[in-house]
Amino acid sequence: MPSDLPRTPDTLPGAWRRRVEASPDAPAIAYFDRVLTAREADDLSDAIASALAERGVGRGDRVGVRLQNIPQYALVLLALWKLGAAALPVNPMYRGEELRRLVDDAAPVGIVCADTDHPGVRGALAGSPVRWVLGTSDRDLQGRDDPRVLTAERAAPPPDGDLMELARAHAGRRPPATGVGPGDVALLTYTSGTTGPPKGAMNTHANVLAVTSTFGRHVDLRPGDAVLALAPLFHITGAVINAALALVHDTLLVFAHRFRADVVLEALAEHRVTFTIGSITAFNALYDHPDARPAHFRSVRALYSGGAPIPPSTVERFRERFGVYIHNAYGMTETSSGVIAVPLGREAPVDPVGGSLSIGLPLPGVTARAVDSGGNPVPPGEQGELEISGPSVVPGYRDRPEETAAAFPGGRLRTGDVAVIDGDGWVYLVDRLKDQINVSGYKVWPREVEDVLHRHPAVFEAAVVGRPDPYRGESVVAYVSLASGARATGEELAGFAREHLAAYKRPREVHIVETLPKTPTGKIRRRALRDTPVPTTPSGGGA
Repeated sequence: MPSDLPRTPDTLPGAWRRRVEASPDAPAIAYFDRVLTAREADDLSDAIASALAERGVGRGDRVGVRLQNIPQYALVLLALWKLGAAALPVNPMYRGEELRRLVDDAAPVGIVCADTDHPGVRGALAGSPVRWVLGTSDRDLQGRDDPRVLTAERAAPPPDGDLMELARAHAGRRPPATGVGPGDVALLTYTSGTTGPPKGAMNTHANVLAVTSTFGRHVDLRPGDAVLALAPLFHITGAVINAALALVHDTLLVFAHRFRADVVLEALAEHRVTFTIGSITAFNALYDHPDARPAHFRSVRALYSGGAPIPPSTVERFRERFGVYIHNAYGMTETSSGVIAVPLGREAPVDPVGGSLSIGLPLPGVTARAVDSGGNPVPPGEQGELEISGPSVVPGYRDRPEETAAAFPGGRLRTGDVAVIDGDGWVYLVDRLKDQINVSGYKVWPREVEDVLHRHPAVFEAAVVGRPDPYRGESVVAYVSLASGARATGEELAGFAREHLAAYKRPREVHIVETLPKTPTGKIRRRALRDTPVPTTPSGGGA
């Protein structure tokens, strides 16, 4: 692997400008049957930036983006970066208090959301720092109106306006110069801890460009390639290795709305996709689709998966059916996405002890070490906490100096993952120090789910753990003891959780138990539940 870092502009708008000037008429964004050239995308993002500037958005501000994978997401990213503002990716599944907690912490000045969602968003954010909510339709910038994913009709825009109408009204306008620098925050992406509230990782322009440059070279990205936005853009992988990577290179960024296997298969073939990265759950869904054929993957040169462990058997069966090898990759919100990956054309070695596939080798500029509890490197082949340093590691968490000092001693990220690094530099994940659950690449904070279950009047105690799931990587499982004299079923409690949580956070099983295992000091032992599930009363509870 090359050891040098590719030379790049200092900022994302600088990298975008270089791309537009080099190939203004090259395809830049595709959405079903509509393709925008780099010049058209530049003009639209300039118009959006001008409209946002009129609303007071400037350098250092944050704006929430609560959208599915549609072109407007990329256009808003470009517009915000041109203004020196940061995008706050918001999961469109967040509702009510989930959305409000994030907004109260991040303090964005505005939100861009789907036109069909704005009434609920505005209601949840009443009294928050948000000053305006703009709507946009997922039916814009395409003409196919695919009923499989575009299920909602256009809705009336919110009182603050419609994004594309504003773009048309500001056509030909150029945003004011802001003097954005490499240390300015480009993305404020949230990660959850196990002992505290979610924290906003400050992904700077320099951080994001470090990943887009090294990962782009790592997957042999070439002018004219097509990158499928398979991972959701509200996730760090989608925002950086799908969107930002494609935008700053002379490549086509392909959108297909939210994930649906048959729609994605068609997009792969129609737009001759050469590279994509997504969760193993998505690749399992593609594999399971009865109409999937090798022809769908004929143009694919690099297929990568991150966010959840991949069994060797899954990779092999996918290759046997489609002729494409799924390469592992590893990254975190705090590393601005992928920093360790299997080189293109290489197969990941298998850990001789645990039988898992290696997550790869550190990318150029990245130092990965396995360290003991004192932060000292352990010898090759021994277990330690994975520690990462390099230009993609964020400077810290927004407004959380204590958490920043604990997670980034000396600027090095203590990941909380237990790893083994062999003598050749291959990294193998062994376990996690944290209690986070990894569902299809999304992190779930057990305490958040437990807090929801505790609101049910019948619940006395609750503990949530992750259970290995061949489809999702892990699934959420809850164990609940009932208050004295109370009665409830697992199905009832699972339904209660459905009303308050995003889909990937909901327990797929809720088990009623007599009592939960505890330490001598009274703390619930989640590890005991995870390693040796306790007997449960007959209750079911699939969510």
